[in-house]
Amino acid sequence: MIPDKSEALNLLRISGCSERVLKHCLTVAEHAKKIAEIIKYNGYQVDVELVFIGALLHDIGRSVTHDIRHAVEGARLGREYVLDPAIIRIIETHIGAGIPESEAQSMGLPPGNYMPTILEEKIVAHADNMVDNDHIVSISEEVDNLRKKGMHESIIERTIELSTYINEMMR
Repeated sequence: MIPDKSEALNLLRISGCSERVLKHCLTVAEHAKKIAEIIKYNGYQVDVELVFIGALLHDIGRSVTHDIRHAVEGARLGREYVLDPAIIRIIETHIGAGIPESEAQSMGLPPGNYMPTILEEKIVAHADNMVDNDHIVSISEEVDNLRKKGMHESIIERTIELSTYINEMMR
């Protein structure tokens, strides 16, 4: 199922997400929706509602853990709640600009490909990268944040590449 906004917010609450996580998810969802609407206006096929609801639920796994595994835990919760597979995939692939199978296990994830593949997944991952807590940041601010956190250069490169890809579609 694809829940509506009210149902999605309720799922975040009953899962145990904090108000801070809810505010972050709402900000990411609004930002992702704006991006999707611009891209759609520019002639690309994009499911704006899928982007919005997927972005609302992207951090549902933070009710379980705040480390990188929140994406896997969120996907598990999504399956428990019988969410649409497209929503589950958005939850699973939103971390950074995605994590390829070759890096997943070394980062503490179960084997698998956590790279966003469809446009809706990419928009949500990008929007999440551009939101720090509940305010929008530039790509240069995000890159600075990643460097301060000691992130591997491959993660930073993927973040920049995803930003470039999305921004080109928004022109």
